[in-house]
Amino acid sequence: MAKRYLVLEDGSTYEGTAFGAEDTGVGELVFNTGMTGYQESITDQSYNGEILMFTYPLIGNYGITFDDNESVTPTTAGVVVHEVARLASNWRNQMSLDEFLKQHHIPGISGLDTRAITKKIRAHGTMKSVLVNSIADAEAILAQGMKPAPKDLVLKSTTKNGYPNPNTGKRIVVVDFGLKHSILRELAKRNCNVVVMPATATAAQILNYKPDGVLLSNGPGDPKDVQGAATMIRTVERTVPLFGICLGHQLFALANGADTFKMKFGHRGFNHPVREIATNRIDFTAQNHGYAVAADSVANTDLLVTHEEINDQTIEGLRHKKYPAFSVQFHPDAAPGPHDASHLFDEFLESITSYQREPVRLSALAVSSDGHP
Repeated sequence: MAKRYLVLEDGSTYEGTAFGAEDTGVGELVFNTGMTGYQESITDQSYNGEILMFTYPLIGNYGITFDDNESVTPTTAGVVVHEVARLASNWRNQMSLDEFLKQHHIPGISGLDTRAITKKIRAHGTMKSVLVNSIADAEAILAQGMKPAPKDLVLKSTTKNGYPNPNTGKRIVVVDFGLKHSILRELAKRNCNVVVMPATATAAQILNYKPDGVLLSNGPGDPKDVQGAATMIRTVERTVPLFGICLGHQLFALANGADTFKMKFGHRGFNHPVREIATNRIDFTAQNHGYAVAADSVANTDLLVTHEEINDQTIEGLRHKKYPAFSVQFHPDAAPGPHDASHLFDEFLESITSYQREPVRLSALAVSSDGHP
């Protein structure tokens, strides 16, 4: 079997066995602690430009099912596993992980001690990395130096043209910064009449659809690289109820005067405990992000912190004090992951109903200290 090498920017080189495409993979090395959900993770546009390493030791054992894709064209830069399954056992299986990666030109490497490498990343932080097929290629790349992550990841992930996901309920515009299909599934369960618009959409273009509410999706990269989003959000949140998820949460924070920072190694997995401050309710959540909202930047804004991550106390939720707008850092769509937080989609629709009953009162909303009107 062919050899392949994972090379980190500090010069560390790991030899393993190639699977997937023969292409070279270039991107930041990040780790995911989920025990399942490898397909959903690989097809999540939030991993655009990243080499994705799984800590669970066996990946690919239930194959690939097209219904579980989170995007049509995955943009993950590479996949690192301890062991890739030779056979897939699942009645829904339609192709192997190896075949799927080849189809999408994503290189993979197996046979590495992924947990040891994860400990290295946790100690030293996320590192730029490459997947190459020869030591000579590795040495050449190290000699040249590894390039920083591109700043146009959202533009590479978003739809180029708007499209509908029609139904008979509330009219929701979803701004696609790197949309997961599971968000559309959750809205469809609630009969929402959805229009998906590109990340470059202006407030005027969005509001032209006369939406009942606007949802800001997840997506890849540094939120500060997303041009025009802050201006759009400041206009939209004054007009209709708004809900931000993951990158959408970070953009909501930036638009309202808070700041964001790059985390040492981020949150990527499906078992992150989050506390709702007002009720002390604990939800186990799916997460995939390398940036977070800076806690000390919220105090002088019109934002209220509603949720926090129990392990490291990072901000996991925000609500606007004046407008019917809120956001969460985690994925309430939970694909894959626990469904503890799916009620947030219902809360979004309830906020729309309340706003439509009393728009004047809610547009001047003053939120009490416990985070609830």
